[in-house]
Amino acid sequence: MTQFNPKDPKFEARVRAGFLRQNAMATLGVQIVSLSAGEIELSMPFSADYAQQHGFVHAGVIATALDSACGYAAYSLMPEDAAVLTVEFKINLVAPAQGDRFLFRARVLKPGRTITVCDAQAYAVRGAQEKLVATMTGTLMALFDREGIAH
Repeated sequence: MTQFNPKDPKFEARVRAGFLRQNAMATLGVQIVSLSAGEIELSMPFSADYAQQHGFVHAGVIATALDSACGYAAYSLMPEDAAVLTVEFKINLVAPAQGDRFLFRARVLKPGRTITVCDAQAYAVRGAQEKLVATMTGTLMALFDREGIAH
């Protein structure tokens, strides 16, 4: 596993503060479990409110949490004056999202001055068992001095 040196020594506080401003994550009950330079793990409890017609968590909810995981993994390596936005992502849904809770793990594959590429996985958890339900590759962009976009 590659070890990254963050450009901002206070990246953890900045990432956590940015995450807390995400109303979507709060609505879904997503929380940060662990955070290090270039990596993050998020957790979300199951809620029938986010299920599709078969009782599985909707793919859009899984994609939303994976996107945020990629974004904050990338953001952890960006300078303190950067903001982050997703440029694109590719998701593979490999199993029904059925569990008591869900974990979303993302890590930076390649950081860059402007563009960062991340890899992420979503797991459904029942007891101590984790089952892979989705993977994502995300491309994130560092933004500087953009009107209306706060970091």
